[in-house]
Amino acid sequence: MGDTRLPPVVLSEAERLTLQSWARRRSTAQGLAQRAQIVLSCAQGGNNTAVAARLGIERKTVGRWRSRFLRHRLEGLSDEPRPGVPRTIADAQVEEVVVRTLEETPQGATHWSKRELAKRVGISPSSVLRIWRAFGLEPWRTETFKISPDPLLIDKIRDVVGLYLAPPANAVVFAVDEKPQIQALERTAPVLPMVPGTPERRSFDYVRHGTVDLFAALNTATGKVIGKLSAQHRAVDFRDFLDEIDRQTDPGLAVHVICDNLSAHKAPAVHKWLLAHPRFELHFTPTYSSWINQVERWFAELERRCLERGVFCSLDDLKTALEDWITVWNDNARPFKWTKTADQILDRICRYCDRISELGH
Repeated sequence: MGDTRLPPVVLSEAERLTLQSWARRRSTAQGLAQRAQIVLSCAQGGNNTAVAARLGIERKTVGRWRSRFLRHRLEGLSDEPRPGVPRTIADAQVEEVVVRTLEETPQGATHWSKRELAKRVGISPSSVLRIWRAFGLEPWRTETFKISPDPLLIDKIRDVVGLYLAPPANAVVFAVDEKPQIQALERTAPVLPMVPGTPERRSFDYVRHGTVDLFAALNTATGKVIGKLSAQHRAVDFRDFLDEIDRQTDPGLAVHVICDNLSAHKAPAVHKWLLAHPRFELHFTPTYSSWINQVERWFAELERRCLERGVFCSLDDLKTALEDWITVWNDNARPFKWTKTADQILDRICRYCDRISELGH
């Protein structure tokens, strides 16, 4: 049926309120929310083509749900039943699971378990789990975040991201940080190697053989790493690492070093060294923003591929393993690709702040 032959969509006040609720609530299934938006937009006027343009969707999608609503009203926006075993869980129970998961917590606990929620709603724990999966809900999982209080947050983000996306000419950019107190851990029993059907097994306890600090400078253009092991990570140790970077870098290039706000990076010894080496410039990441320093991504690779399952019978074993791993990495070095612009990062931070503000009211 063409656009011009479709009758207009006229809503009752009750239908309008219901559709607005479906379109607005976080607990509404994404498909149902879109269908509600389509009908509301159709009620504002315009043919299927105009509504599709307003919502950024296909014209045939608008036509399908306009027709379904005109034939069956609100009931027409639900998914059509599929062949197979009849449903035993009502829509109201599905919504209750989602709403309680998002908006409530059980008494005496921080989040719902599938058994607690199943008992409350009157369905099986496996049904609760299926609903959670369908809606992408994981109440047992949490992630941490920290909004930087740095007064120069915006300037620092633009500065660092600018070095990633548009590095200066005739210059090299290093992302620098320290991984302190890497432990030389020896398991109390030999590691049992993997065999078909059984993963590698290690004893849970271990013997400590000391620690070492690792300074690392990741060349953001090539992915190669300059590393230096140290007993400590004081200002003089950082200064000595800058010396190492200086020795291994083409003397004709300017050197931009991205690092965090650790006091050792701003100490008089470092300041004096920088005055004597004018081709070096330090760029500081915002407070609590280690995620913006690319070398942290390299440290994650080091942890996963070298340290996490390593067995080191002495501190020398650990040092050798670290040096060997850096050599292997550099033989096959690849840069990490940075894709987010400063504006995209700042927009996301603003959205976090808005959500926190809304929750605080």
